[in-house]
Amino acid sequence: MSVMTPAQVALRQMIDKSRYTVFFGGAGMSTESGIPDFRSEHGLYRQAEGKTYEEMLSIRFFLNHPDVFWAFYKKVMLHPHAKPNAGHYALARLEKQGRLKAIVTQNIDGLHQLAGSQKVLELHGTVRRNLCMACNQVLSMEAVLAMPGTPRCHCGGIIRPDIVFYGEPLNNDVMDESIRAVMKCDLLIAGGTSLSVYPAAGLLGYRREAKLVLINLTPTPFDQRADLIVREHIATTLDAAISA
Repeated sequence: MSVMTPAQVALRQMIDKSRYTVFFGGAGMSTESGIPDFRSEHGLYRQAEGKTYEEMLSIRFFLNHPDVFWAFYKKVMLHPHAKPNAGHYALARLEKQGRLKAIVTQNIDGLHQLAGSQKVLELHGTVRRNLCMACNQVLSMEAVLAMPGTPRCHCGGIIRPDIVFYGEPLNNDVMDESIRAVMKCDLLIAGGTSLSVYPAAGLLGYRREAKLVLINLTPTPFDQRADLIVREHIATTLDAAISA
């Protein structure tokens, strides 16, 4: 067993004292599973050809250019072979212990659920569920990948991924439940996120007396409000700090 860093020891002590922990995660949570960070220096948005990825992931672009969107989406946004990393499994362990009450994630990859987590609030939806725009038939990620070109339902309707496109509001029910979880917690761990994307980052404003831990390799706008800052890889940190 490797020796824990001082920051990991401090995080373990905070977790051990907590009875209502909430985890708030972003793209950095999944980079160690091979899924690129959209906004990092070497992430997807820096690789756009002709258009930004923000534009291509907008509801307007999808509705106006579904064929172009689906070609891009299948090639770039879907990672069917990605597996949960040690951080995902560590959070699932903490939930099983009864101390992690909710995971609030900005990610759309579904890796928390694959690791075994049950209470996952997906602010931006999920690539693992797709909906017919005509009849609301639900299709899996594997089903749409198996369809050539733009996937269509048996009724003829165009399929859309069940994600929140740019230009669309967040799901009110998911947002409200996330707010309630943050308001109840005594420990809020935010990891793998720049905390610069709103309204998601605004959730931290609902924290009451809870301790705040930030696990991120680079500074965030909330650093001065944190009780503990960990500048280490998130998967390693969570795996070390959360006992089996």
